This record gives sequence, C-alpha cells and structure tokens, in this order.
Amino acid sequence: MLEPIARKTTPEFELKLPPSRQEFLTRYPLLEALLHRRSRRFGKGMELNGGPLAYASEQSPQPLSVEEEAVLAFAACGITGFALGELPYRNGNDAESGGGNKMLQFVGRTAASADGIHAYAVFVINDQGVWLLKRPQDFERGKMVGMIRDAQNFQFVELYKKMRIQIADTRVEIPREVPYTQAFNKWDANVRGTTYFLPVAELSAGYINGLLYMLGDEFGGFPLDDHRAYLAAGIGKFRKSRGGHLHDDLKAGRAGPVSYIESWLFELCAVELGAIVQNLGLMTQALGLGGFPHFVAHPYSWLEALGFRMETLSAARIAGLGSVLGKFARAMGQDFDVPSAVGFERGGEILLKPFCPPYYKTMREAVYAFLDFKYAEGVGSLRDGGRATAWRNGAAVQQEIPRYSEQTIEATIAYCEYIFKRYGRFPAASGPFRTLIAFQAHHLDLDFYDRFYRADALSETQYQHHALWHPHA
Repeated sequence: MLEPIARKTTPEFELKLPPSRQEFLTRYPLLEALLHRRSRRFGKGMELNGGPLAYASEQSPQPLSVEEEAVLAFAACGITGFALGELPYRNGNDAESGGGNKMLQFVGRTAASADGIHAYAVFVINDQGVWLLKRPQDFERGKMVGMIRDAQNFQFVELYKKMRIQIADTRVEIPREVPYTQAFNKWDANVRGTTYFLPVAELSAGYINGLLYMLGDEFGGFPLDDHRAYLAAGIGKFRKSRGGHLHDDLKAGRAGPVSYIESWLFELCAVELGAIVQNLGLMTQALGLGGFPHFVAHPYSWLEALGFRMETLSAARIAGLGSVLGKFARAMGQDFDVPSAVGFERGGEILLKPFCPPYYKTMREAVYAFLDFKYAEGVGSLRDGGRATAWRNGAAVQQEIPRYSEQTIEATIAYCEYIFKRYGRFPAASGPFRTLIAFQAHHLDLDFYDRFYRADALSETQYQHHALWHPHA
C-alpha cells in the first residue's frame, strides 16, 4: 500500500497570504505560473477507476465560486484595451508593401487574434447552467471603453457579468462514449463540480477578411480547387493572363489549393485558441486550482448539444461530388447525412451570426455585410474617428486606411460564391463553426496527489488555495 508523501511546508516555499485576493493575483509572479503550470486532472468527487492510479475521492465535488470563474473568464477572453496596429496602411517606396487594412477592429483581448478578428466565443458550463461570453464584436461598440476600464480596475466579477449571457440552466453534456468523448476523458471531463470552458470558433469573418487580402492588389493570389482537378476556384475571369489582377502563372508562386488556404485559416484560429488555453492554464495555477485542456474536436456533437442552429448536408455535397456523382454515391449506399452548425440563437435573438447563408441570401450579400461591419462607425472600428485607438492622432491615421478596390471585392465574392455553391457551406471543410480544445477548471483532491505523487507535483499555491479563496468553507 502506498504511503502518503509529506507536503513541503518549509518557510521558503510558503506564500504569505495578502489581505485580499486581488492583491494575491497582482503579486503572483509570471515565472512562478510558468514554472508550475501543469495539467492536474483529479478533482474533488472524481473517480479514476482503471490502472495503477485508480482512486475514488472521499470528498464531495466543490464548484468554483463566481469570483474564481470571473478571473478565469478574464484570462480566457477578457477585453483589455486597443491594438496598436503598427502596419503599413498604404504602399511605401516598394510595390506591394501595404495591406494594413487587413485589420478588422482595434479592440484587444487577453489572447492575441490574427487581424483583430476574435474568432472565438467562449462558453462556460457548470452545475448551474451554460453561459456564452460575448466577443468584442457582439457588444455595442460604444460600451468598449467602460469594459476596458473595468478590466484595468480589476473589476473581474463586474466584467464577467457584463460579458455573459445565460443560455441554459443545467449542465450541458455530450454522450460520454467514443467518438463523442475520448476514452481517456470519460472519467473527468465536464463532471459535477467542474467549470468547463469551451471555445467555439466562428470562421466566416476571418475567412472573408483573409480573402480580401489574398485576392487583393498587394498579394493577388490565385486559388485552385484541389478537389476538382485544380481548376480555378470561381475566380478564372480575374486571372492576369486574361487581363485581371490575380497571378495565375504557377511560376509566380501565388497559386494555391483551396484546402491549403482553409488550413491556414484553421491554423491561425488555433493560435488564438492556444493563447486562450495557455492563459487559462496560467491563471489556474495562480489561483491554486486544478485544470487541464483536452480534445473536443468532434465535428458537431458539442455544437448540437449547446443548441446551435443545425442544417443537414449530404456527405457527397460536402465532398463536392456534384449532382451526378452525388446521386450515384447515394444509390450505392456510400452517402450519408452530416449535421452542420450554421448559427447560434436564443429567444429570437441571433447571438453568433456568421457571414454566410442562411443569414444572408447569397455570399455576395454576406461579403458586403462583412464590409459594412468592418467600415462602420463605432468605437474600436476602422472608422471611429480615432476615438478609441492607441494612436495620438487616431483620426488622421484612420483617414489614410484605404478601402478595398472593386476588383478585390468582386474576386472575393466570386470565390465565396463558388465555395458555398459547390460544397454547401463556408468554409468548405467545416462550415462556419468549429471546436477543437476545451479547458476544465476544478478544485483538486489533495489526498490523491499526496498518495501517488512526489511533493513537488503541487505547488504551495494549490495547498493554500482554500485558505485564501474559501476561508469559511
């Protein structure tokens, strides 16, 4: 029988508890958080029932407090200030040296986001229900300054309440079986007492924004459909060999397959997701909680469970087989229906609205809606008169940010219409919403770690967590 391992209690490892939790967090060293950040999976009330670490907790699950959740929510996606945007907004001495108008907005969050897209909306799930944490673009732009002030004053609970919308009053779950939940996560993921942070990417805005650069005057790329013999992806009339502006000469190195372009989109979004998850891991350590990131990339199970608006597409349509081959595949029993999330609504309100059908009749309408949002007046936008930017003379800088040329817009529309018509969704590979990694936070069962692990598996922050955050528990 394993003997418990003594905890480190020598003075050099003890953290003196300050008079307030806020002071504790502001004093907690970043290097300490980096040094001690770990996935720590075993929480109060859990049972690991297989293998050499089998153990059943003798303690009851203990949900996180709203204060703990608020600090974690801020770490994941808190609104913090304004992007610096130090980019060339027009060509300088060299040709093709502009392109700074790829920025979508100047509001910044705790996690970096390519072009200020803020693709990820974070859902928070606990025993009391489910909440959606709104992104900057989901607020009235005039409210940004006040929210940034809350963050700078460490008013995390107040900010948390402003950011979240409750969408369910019970914990939402997916089937606790493979392939929906991975075998090694059945025992500990999204169980009672935990708080589950589920980031969901909205991809259409970043896709269109990227295309406006890629098919623009500075880059002039030429997308080829690698699922259709590398034919031009709807943009043939814009090729340079026919008098257009897109570089269709393969030797120019600017032609590329659709699947590669979409992989860029997914990878850029994954960078933002990685920052969200890393921030949650570091803050979990600073709080002295347990937590861990894990794989949740089933193509639709979480989206369906959360109540996203779903549409059903045939696998043949998603593969772009066309009507003839699609009918053949169906006749041969090689086709099947695939649910695809297209939007998120509650009580008649559209909470997450992608720039694609069914919310717009056509992709042309969707692209113009995106442009209207990008250039609309409002705090943090490209046209807010410099009221909320980091520049000394924001209005003068913004006046020099050019709009897209007509040929850029038309090429982008042509490509988007091609993708949606052929594959039935946008992006083709996934549709507008995607999950990949979730992060769970919970109170640790210290007895489990004392039983199986060396003393340095936990830091003093974990051992002193309850003394600071739950002194009367």
